Amino acid sequence: MRRYRRVLVIAAALAAVARTPSPWAGEPSPTEQLKAEIDRVVKTLEDPALQGDARGAERRALVRQIAEVTFDWTETAKRALARHWQPLTSAERQEFVKLFGGLLERSYISKIENYHGERIQYASEVVDGDLALVHTRLITKQGTEVPIEYRMIRRGDRWLVYDVVIESVSLISNYRTQFNTIIQTSSFQELVRKMRVKQDEAQYGEKVSRQ
Repeated sequence: MRRYRRVLVIAAALAAVARTPSPWAGEPSPTEQLKAEIDRVVKTLEDPALQGDARGAERRALVRQIAEVTFDWTETAKRALARHWQPLTSAERQEFVKLFGGLLERSYISKIENYHGERIQYASEVVDGDLALVHTRLITKQGTEVPIEYRMIRRGDRWLVYDVVIESVSLISNYRTQFNTIIQTSSFQELVRKMRVKQDEAQYGEKVSRQ
């Protein structure tokens, strides 16, 4: 009984901390900002005026605009390269962020277009200074729950996503492994070359060889 009471006291203390007002009182929380952007994406995908292949380019362009203000591509790129980021010049960093951001946007848009009315539940959030975790669950039409965690960072008055963890698999960790393998077996320049090829393939719809 004494142990049970101690657990209750600890739980109550944690709940009190969780209810402590944000130092940015009055501003939207990470969950509120994330939900607002996801709602914008869903509204775009469900817009009757944007349905069909003929409106595909316009629909994707609108989703891309939302992604630009939802994600922090620079932070994602920096964490994905890890120790390989520091030696880069400013110009190399800028090009890599542009290429990597484009790659992630294309991947994000291709997956988001498969949306068919699934529900999203916002379970909880944890804020630690300028970092936040927002835990959500994607509920499929079959009732299956897919846990999705959004890792966010505060930039001014905005909370931006820098990593997405789906069923315990981190987007950043996945790319970090790939990038590290290419850089160690070849070079950073070879990684950039491969990413340029991917960008050209997406832009022109064909495989392009760079020598």
